[in-house]
Amino acid sequence: MPHIGPYSLHAIETGRFGLDGGAMFGVVPKPLWEKRIPSDEKNRIPLAMRCLLLKGEDRVILIDTGLGDSYDEKFARLFKVDHEHSELHRSLQEAGVEAADITDVVITHLHFDHAGGCVTTRNGERYLAFPNATYHVQRKHWEWALNPNPREKNSFLKAYLDPLQASPQLHLLNGEGTLFPQLDVLTVNGHTEAQQLVKISDGNRTLVFVADLIPTSAHIGLPWVMGYDVRPLITMEEKEDFLQKAVEGEWDLFFEHDPDVAVASVRQGEKGVEVYNQREIAEL
Repeated sequence: MPHIGPYSLHAIETGRFGLDGGAMFGVVPKPLWEKRIPSDEKNRIPLAMRCLLLKGEDRVILIDTGLGDSYDEKFARLFKVDHEHSELHRSLQEAGVEAADITDVVITHLHFDHAGGCVTTRNGERYLAFPNATYHVQRKHWEWALNPNPREKNSFLKAYLDPLQASPQLHLLNGEGTLFPQLDVLTVNGHTEAQQLVKISDGNRTLVFVADLIPTSAHIGLPWVMGYDVRPLITMEEKEDFLQKAVEGEWDLFFEHDPDVAVASVRQGEKGVEVYNQREIAEL
């Protein structure tokens, strides 16, 4: 397994699902985006729910949790949920980790496809899926999720918000900074209020979990912004600033939703920043 600083890095596949391609690519015309990720008969494109596991510094850190299991059949059909492909706890076990081993869960934001796996359902009751973990969420985003705007309301589900709110294991962060040695959180506000990205760096190598700032490698271009973003123009500004730093710092990017690409590098091309050297995390 690759390492950055004290941490071994493991991609954790938690399942696949489908979202409307038009919503995922906003104003980009379908003939353009469908060349990159083809859609099905209902216009849904396949998306990963790929999380990142870090082991080191006497910690086992999970970044995002996927969808989890607190959904019904109607939801599964609508979003084309596929847990035969992969599932959170099965993938953790393949990495040699049990739920009780997780010391920290860093939640980039509380949309269902990122935070649903914080909770598991047993005998009709919902429990925190990682009983010994501290759950790290930005305070501004937590408050935003508890009082959602109409645009995002259906992305925040009480199924996992209520158990988190009732738990002393919830840790609210106040902006950017170092969370653990050689692990920083960065905040962006275009997709949703105070989404946090996770940057792992030892001074020589840097990997950034880019979450929904850049959900797939197809979203690198500045106009390729999701229709789901609450502030799309801010997303474009944030993405431009982030990608400039990524090119200059030779950062690698970890894509949560790309169905085919887990990690890629970025460079300045003739038409702007472009991805190259797409690979699995084991090839870092």
